Order: sequence, then C-alpha cells, then structure tokens
Amino acid sequence: MIYTVTFNPAIDYVVRTSSLQIGETNRSEKEEIYYGGKGINVSWVLNELGIPSVALGFVAGFTGAAIEQGVRAAGLQTDFIHLESGFSRINVKIKAGEETEINGRGPHISESEIEALTEKLNRLEDGDTLVLAGSIPPTLPSDMYERILACLEDRKIRFVVDATGDVLRATLRFRPFLVKPNKRELEDFFAVKIQTREELVQYARKMQEEGARNVLVSLGEEGAILVSENGEVYSQTAYEGKLCNSVGAGDSMVAGFLAGMQKGDYETALRLGTAAGSATAFAEGLASKEEIEALYAPVFF
Repeated sequence: MIYTVTFNPAIDYVVRTSSLQIGETNRSEKEEIYYGGKGINVSWVLNELGIPSVALGFVAGFTGAAIEQGVRAAGLQTDFIHLESGFSRINVKIKAGEETEINGRGPHISESEIEALTEKLNRLEDGDTLVLAGSIPPTLPSDMYERILACLEDRKIRFVVDATGDVLRATLRFRPFLVKPNKRELEDFFAVKIQTREELVQYARKMQEEGARNVLVSLGEEGAILVSENGEVYSQTAYEGKLCNSVGAGDSMVAGFLAGMQKGDYETALRLGTAAGSATAFAEGLASKEEIEALYAPVFF
C-alpha cells in the first residue's frame, strides 16, 4: 500500500478576475475550490490511475471537515488525525494576469497529536511506500521528516521524499527510494549552476552518493531525467500542450512515477510520471485519468 502524508492540508480558493486593484473592491469573474496539499495531490492522481493509497495528515475545524469530505467524495481513502483546536488553512489564489497567493498558516499541532501520527505510521508493513512531500509547516518541529524516517528505518518500506534544501538533505541518510528535485532545486542543493545534461546527471549522482536511490529531475518544458539505482540514465522529452497551471504538477509526476513502477519498469515509470505531471500542467486542476492517458498513448490503465 502507498501512504501519503500531508501535514498542512488546505482549501485552495481560486479567484479569477481581469485585473486586481489594491485598496479597491474587486469583482471575481470565476471562482474554484480545490482540496489539496502535496500528499493529498499525490493520492488524488494515484486514484485517477487506479492505484489505491491512504492519505494521512492533520485536519481541523470546519475547513478540515470540508477537506476530508471533499477528498473522500473523490474516492480517496483517508486516515486523518482530527486536531482539537484551530482550523485547516484556506489558501487564496488570485489570478489576474499575474497570480497572487495568500497562503494560510494552519492550526497548531501538539506533541500528542504528532504522536498519534507516529502511531498510525508504525502500522506500515514491509513493502509499503511512504510519500513525504513539501516543506515542514511552522506548526511542526523542523526535523519532522527525520523523526518519521528514524522510526521506520528498520523496515523494508520505500520512502519517497519531495522536499528541498536542508529538509531533503537530512533525509538522504535514510536511503529514500525516490527524490524529485527540479533543476533549480538541484542547483540550490549543491550551490552550483548546471549548464549541460552531463552536469545534471553528475549532480544527480552526487545526490545518490549522499543516499538517494533514484533521482528524478523535472525539467519543465524540457521533460525529465531519471538517474536510477541500477546505474542507468533515462530521459523523457516534454509532452506538448498549453501551460495552464503549475500547482500540483510535481505531485502528479510523483504519482505517475509510482504508478508506472507498479505497472512496469523505470522507463515506464518515467514516461507515465512525465505524462501525469504534464497533464496537470495543462489542466485547470489536477489531471484526470483521461487527460493523462491522452498524453501517454500506451494503455496501462
């Protein structure tokens, strides 16, 4: 089973308007609501691809209830911890030519509630996959990823880490099955400027030397490169389409990659991961099965 963790789920309230005048009353032309958070996004796209998962994390208040109801209505299996106080955040995204975001902070999470998550994670078994995605919210200890991985490192669990900087670096000693930096994040990690494909592979291998087993580097319009633990390098060109939305594209790539690994090999995983990420980038929200399948022609569904 695949388990995803979303520490700080959110309702994304998207407002579209032709212009935004600061200090004035503005009228929206269109509004959308999405239930999200990086781990939930992974579970959502996995569900579209027919791969079951369990979404873990923390929810609070009426907004938390709405998030839980919304993702369950979409067919996702959840096992959230209900916090005693506060409310899950609402992120306001104003699209008026350029996009302006106001992201909520999220509720306080107590040590006992962190322990409740640890207890749920302790039920994972050999062969399960755990996806940790995103930054650590200020309401949690900064070493949260390390604490989780340390509790589970004696088991044969595949860890997937989609994080950046020091958070990512601290997890590499636990030998994560997959990490997914983009090119800029890889450059920041090693404080370099990458100019060529050869340099890209070089620094992905350096990340492997620090502990990562498979390094999937997303390259936006240039596709993606996978440096796998079997020593091979796989490349995938980008799929063609109109960019509508970058939110959730990386999470969709992770979901597609994991689905591809269950259905085939590294090459299949890279192709399906790139197709899922691209399909979300070309959609208003997270990609549907049909949108992914339209890009990924071979039928694996």
